[in-house]
Amino acid sequence: QIFAQEEKKFKEFKAVNEDYFKAGMVEIKIFAIFRPAMDLIFSIAMALIIWYGGARILAGTLSFGLVFAFVNYIGQFFQPILELTEKYNILQAAMASSERIFLLLDTETELQNLLSPVTVGRFKGKIEFKQVWFAYHDQDWVLKEVSFSIKPGQTVALVGATGAGKTSIISLLTRMYPFQRGEILVDGVKLEDYKLAELRRNIGVVLQDVFLFTGDIKTNIRLNNKEITEQKIIEAAEKVKADSFIRLLPGGYNEPVTERGSTLSAGQRQLLSFARVLAFNPSILVLDEATANIDTETEVLIQEALRELTIGRTTIVVAHRLSTIQRADQIIVLHKGRVREIGSHQELLAQRGLYYELFKLQYKGQPTLG
Repeated sequence: QIFAQEEKKFKEFKAVNEDYFKAGMVEIKIFAIFRPAMDLIFSIAMALIIWYGGARILAGTLSFGLVFAFVNYIGQFFQPILELTEKYNILQAAMASSERIFLLLDTETELQNLLSPVTVGRFKGKIEFKQVWFAYHDQDWVLKEVSFSIKPGQTVALVGATGAGKTSIISLLTRMYPFQRGEILVDGVKLEDYKLAELRRNIGVVLQDVFLFTGDIKTNIRLNNKEITEQKIIEAAEKVKADSFIRLLPGGYNEPVTERGSTLSAGQRQLLSFARVLAFNPSILVLDEATANIDTETEVLIQEALRELTIGRTTIVVAHRLSTIQRADQIIVLHKGRVREIGSHQELLAQRGLYYELFKLQYKGQPTLG
């Protein structure tokens, strides 16, 4: 309504609705013909048996028991056919659904584990990108010659305009997509040499849009991992300041959560996602725009939670608000898929390059120079 699209959307809905109505009417017509036709055939067969058998009984050439047996046989023969016609509509719906299900099941994953993947348990947290090139389609490069190194325990921020390649770097690190050129190493081992499950168990990701499942608070923190005890859940929540609001809920840790956590505020959902990550205790932490849509008051709580989360972990922060990453050990500035600058906040300001322009744009409202 805000964009005056009611008429357009109504026409689109009407077209889809008419197609659905026509398909439904065809289905009903087939059922309306098919079922009565089978009933008619069954009735004719039964009438013929009774007519012919009755005449032969009167003539003394057939016994009543034999005719009765044939009547039963006809009934048993037609019974499953009549049941199938009764369930025709259900079968049609099931066939349509099964087509989509099997299409999904038959889809091959792009990423496969090696026959003998490397198993190391817990990562130390050293990350290296070496001349990495990546494109989602053909050679439309999103990342070009990306190289950087992160030491274990460091906090590194990825900065750049929308489309610079920040989230793509995170997607490659978690092996959501294969890259075309270069190498990505974790603790000196090629990323593709690790077992996928082990790699992702060592990397905790907190997204801007937190997804919560239908269940309760406790289930959403442990995600049905039986190794995470109730005590660990409470400890994780306390450390990231989520315990204070959870205790105020009527059900506490057993408070029901609707899908996507619609009954909770954005800040509460974010704190729950922090508790979830801390409970799983990964060695590498990724924060993808984790504080983008949070009010100032809640952000104070979240910043305190982040300090607890990053202790002893290699942390990669993707952020638009430069105020959230000024204390990072290293800031990597991306522009059009390339690494343009690397350094601390003060070092990059002193260079008066792209980061300086971004900083000036946010805090002084002045236009960039290029």
